[in-house]
Amino acid sequence: MIRTAIPALLLTLSLAACSSPDTDEQTAAAEQSQAAASEAATPPAAEPAPAELAGTCDDTQAQWIIGKTPAEKDIEQAKNDSKSEAVRALKPGDAATMDFNPNRLNIILDEKGAVASVNCG
Repeated sequence: MIRTAIPALLLTLSLAACSSPDTDEQTAAAEQSQAAASEAATPPAAEPAPAELAGTCDDTQAQWIIGKTPAEKDIEQAKNDSKSEAVRALKPGDAATMDFNPNRLNIILDEKGAVASVNCG
C-alpha cells in the first residue's frame, strides 16, 4: 500500500506545482509590469539650467561684425550688442581654453584678420 501511495502523492504534488496561478495574481503581475515599463519609458523632467549656465550672451545681435576687420571699438560694440560679460577675439592658431562660458562672446578671425564667425561660449 505504501508503494502505491508514494507515487500517487508525488504525482499529486507535481501536478499541483504545475497549475496556473489565480487570475488575480496574473492581473496584478501584468499591471505591475506595465507600470514599471511605463515608468522606465517616461523621460525625466528637464531640470532648469543653473544660473551660471543660463548666460546672457546673444550672438545673433553681433552677426553684423562678420566679414569686417574689427577695430577695438567694433569688438566692444559687439560685446555690448550681445549683452556679454566678456569677449575674446581668436586668430587661427591662438591658444584658447575649452571651458564653456555662456556669458562670453567669441569672435573668430580668419587668416586675414576678418571676422569669420561669432558665438557665445
